Amino acid sequence: MASSSCSSEVSNRPQLPWKYRVMLRFAPLFFHIAFRSDSTVNRRLLQFVDRKAPASSEPLDGISSSDLTIDTSRSLWIRIYTPTAHGGDSPKLPVVLFFHGGGFALFHADTLACDVAARRYAGELRAVVISVNYRLAPEFRFPSPYDDGFDALKFLDEIDDGVLPAAADLGRCFILGESAGGNLGHHVAVRASEYASKKVTVAGFVAVQPFFGGEERTKSEIRLCNQPPFTREMADWFWKAFLPVGSDRDHAAANVFGPKGEDISRRKFPATLILVGGFDLLCDRQRMYEEWLKRSGKKVELVEFSNAIHGFSGLPDLPEYSSMIREMKNFMERAPKF
Repeated sequence: MASSSCSSEVSNRPQLPWKYRVMLRFAPLFFHIAFRSDSTVNRRLLQFVDRKAPASSEPLDGISSSDLTIDTSRSLWIRIYTPTAHGGDSPKLPVVLFFHGGGFALFHADTLACDVAARRYAGELRAVVISVNYRLAPEFRFPSPYDDGFDALKFLDEIDDGVLPAAADLGRCFILGESAGGNLGHHVAVRASEYASKKVTVAGFVAVQPFFGGEERTKSEIRLCNQPPFTREMADWFWKAFLPVGSDRDHAAANVFGPKGEDISRRKFPATLILVGGFDLLCDRQRMYEEWLKRSGKKVELVEFSNAIHGFSGLPDLPEYSSMIREMKNFMERAPKF
């Protein structure tokens, strides 16, 4: 077993604009202020930095948005983003079920950064994007976010005609998740593989730097343990806050390809695109995820951006962002052929 100690040196650093280098210095500091050692969160403090964005029926950047409630008792709702330039006679648009990141403990569908990301995806991918507001840990641990994500998918499958935009093609539905949302997306896709859907066909799964874990440290978790904005200390805290009390990181929710993971070899798991950042401490686990999907007999592609840090999908002025969008579009175009 490899040593789990943190590497003291990294041979090279990501090449980033100075504004991002400055921003990254504050991420660990903010983490230590907002996230307590007892696995609780200072929600009052987070309210000051969690800027909200309302839905907008008036198009913003060519995209209109609206909110739809699924279950008020658990604040489960979705925000729907529709490209407004899509004419009534045009072919229907694919539906993207979007799960934001945040370690299962941060952000909401109406958080400004999540709203901007979903809006960009709707425009760049030419898709109806449905962003899910799932419950957060530690107040709501495993399996609450998974339940919310799958219930959102079932809601789409059971929804009355005319509720979603007319452009939405539920027969071409893609799950897209970033970081913890990528983990969530995986588990929703597993559940969907056993669900007898009426309208929704999950044509593919796009996992953007998905958040997986395990007890034994990988080489990248050692080498990049202190690489902001997402350090190993943060990852450990998020797992402790999300997993059932007393569980370790080999729990099937975290280590999906580990000894406690679920066998999906006989499941109708969708074709998968995994997007990896070379300066993301999770990169080794994402490569392991690809290998596991291949061993399980699933269609999978992995694209790695060697200079990308964790969360690069939220930095649209980086060259990796446009490359990521291109890979997503190509995958969505090819997915029905798998």
